[in-house]
Amino acid sequence: MIRAALLAVLLAAPAAAAEPRPVPRSDAAVVVLSSRGAIAVAPEIQAPARSAQPIRRPSPAAAEARAVALALRDPLPRIDAGGLVRKTGRPLLRDTEVVRAMSANPRASRGGGLCGRGSLRGERIEPVPGPGACGIPEAVRVRQVAGLTLSTPARMDCRTAQALDDWVRKAVIPEVGATGGGATRLRVAAGYACRSRNSQRGAKVSEHAKGRAIDIAAIGLADGSELSVLRDWGGGERGRILRALHRAACGPFGTVVGPESDRFHQDHIHLDTARYRSGSYCR
Repeated sequence: MIRAALLAVLLAAPAAAAEPRPVPRSDAAVVVLSSRGAIAVAPEIQAPARSAQPIRRPSPAAAEARAVALALRDPLPRIDAGGLVRKTGRPLLRDTEVVRAMSANPRASRGGGLCGRGSLRGERIEPVPGPGACGIPEAVRVRQVAGLTLSTPARMDCRTAQALDDWVRKAVIPEVGATGGGATRLRVAAGYACRSRNSQRGAKVSEHAKGRAIDIAAIGLADGSELSVLRDWGGGERGRILRALHRAACGPFGTVVGPESDRFHQDHIHLDTARYRSGSYCR
C-alpha cells in the first residue's frame, strides 16, 4: 500500500527541466576553424584578417636616437630656456659622467650650472699653473656647450666659456639650421697651451696661455659630415655658413681670426676674449 502511494506522488510531480547541453557549431564554422585550405567563409562568419601580436618596445637608446633624429630634422632646432637643444619632449637628464663630476666638484652646480650657465656642461678644476703669464687661476673644463659636444674637453676661464656659449646658441645652432641634420659637435683644434702667439719665437704671450682662447676647426653635423674650415671656407653654402659664424663671433669674443687673416689660420677660426679699447679685433 505504501509503495502504491509513493508511485502516485511521483506520477503527479512535474517533469524535471531538461539538462542544458552545448549547442553544436554550424558546419560552416567547423570548416573555417579546422581547415587549412582557402575556403569561402559564410557571410555571417568573419575570420580575423591577421592575428594580434604584441609589439616589441624599442630600447631606451633606440627610442632616444629616433627622437633626436626627428628633432634635428626641424627647420629650426628647439632650444629650451636654459639654452640647451631640446631633443625630446621629456625633461632633460644630466649625463652620468657630468653627474659624477658635479658630485666631486660641488661648486660646479652653483649659480644654475657651470659658470652660471645651465647650457654649459663640464666641471670646475684646480687652478692651472704655468710659468710667467701662463696659467688659469679659476679654471673650468668644458665638455659640452648648448647640446654640442666638444671633440676634446677644453680648459678655459668662465668668461671664455660664456662667450663660447653665447656664440653657439645665438649663431652656430640657428645659422647651421637643418644642414646635415643640424650641428651636434665642435671640433677643437686647440685650447689651453702655454705658448706665444702662433708659437712664434719672440711674439707676445698667446691668449691660449691664459685660458682665454679656443680654436675651432669644424662644426660636426648629425649626418656625420662636417663644416670644415680648411675644406669648406672657399665657397658654396657651407662656406657661406662658416663666414657667417666668423662674423657672428665678433662681439661675444674680443678677437676673431680666420683663414683670410694669415697662413697660421688656414684650418681653424681662432676665438679669444681679449679686450681692446678700440673694440673687437676681427680678421
